[in-house]
Amino acid sequence: MIRSAVAPLRLGALGLAAILLLGGCSGSTGEPNAEAAENSPSSPSSSESTSPMESAAPSATPTPTAAYKPATAESPAENVPLPVMPDVAKEQSKEGLETFGEHWFDLVNYGYETGETSPVRAISAPDCERCESFYADVNEGYVNDDWIQGGHLRVISRGTQFIQTPEGRFQLILSIRQDASFNRGPNGKIYHEAAADEESSAFIMEATYVSDHWVVNLVENM
Repeated sequence: MIRSAVAPLRLGALGLAAILLLGGCSGSTGEPNAEAAENSPSSPSSSESTSPMESAAPSATPTPTAAYKPATAESPAENVPLPVMPDVAKEQSKEGLETFGEHWFDLVNYGYETGETSPVRAISAPDCERCESFYADVNEGYVNDDWIQGGHLRVISRGTQFIQTPEGRFQLILSIRQDASFNRGPNGKIYHEAAADEESSAFIMEATYVSDHWVVNLVENM
């Protein structure tokens, strides 16, 4: 299996600036005194009196994004960005499957850092055994105030012949290397640790294209 035990296999608004126009114009009232005042040299010119005044428009300030912080020996990761599936990964094509497979592993890494397994569940079949092992490992790694540090899975290469199996699946071969991992708890507690892979491992992924998206059915070591 993807190394675990429990080795990791844990989204403001911009204001719209409003411009307020204050307009004023003067005109003759028909009374002599008013007409004289209007034509008096001391009276403001027509252009001055009718010029609208704009209030200063407040500048829009983008809401700052909280900085990502990886897990350390003292605390779990913070503000981990959720990987966004590339558009090509939604295509039923050779390139689409390859990109989708790499994205699946990106979501596994997100699970290691956050304890969230729902993104992987959303694109994996209920009978995917390796997926179930991943869910269990992450859940155990984030019991109470525990967390997982490291264990990042790096896709070194991937490829497919894009030939459909009798079960209607497409196979993808990936070369994966995993970083060192630690299952940690408060006060320096370490429940499990595993060294980084010295060499990459080969994995086979089988996925089915359902309606308009891929679903992972199987992930196994070769």
